[in-house]
Amino acid sequence: MSIFAVEYVYDADSNSIREEHRPRHREWLSGLVEEGRVLASGPFADGAGALLIFTAEDESDLLSLLKQDPFASVGAISGMKTTQWSPAVGAFAHLV
Repeated sequence: MSIFAVEYVYDADSNSIREEHRPRHREWLSGLVEEGRVLASGPFADGAGALLIFTAEDESDLLSLLKQDPFASVGAISGMKTTQWSPAVGAFAHLV
């Protein structure tokens, strides 16, 4: 299992669609936390995006999972960057 940092980018004009679908998005994330697939997630303070930390077999597995995000299905995400990450110290270091 690998760890991935995922950065979502939101357009300023997508705020209303995100507000509408946030409960489903957070429910989806909470289920993945229970499965050990999401280690942490949260929006940036400026509202321009979010950082999500996932576990996945590989990038293909991660991308398949991200397609299931309710935010993705309604077009709330305008950009995304995924990066495999190897934490050396801290809360997630024991997972690699």
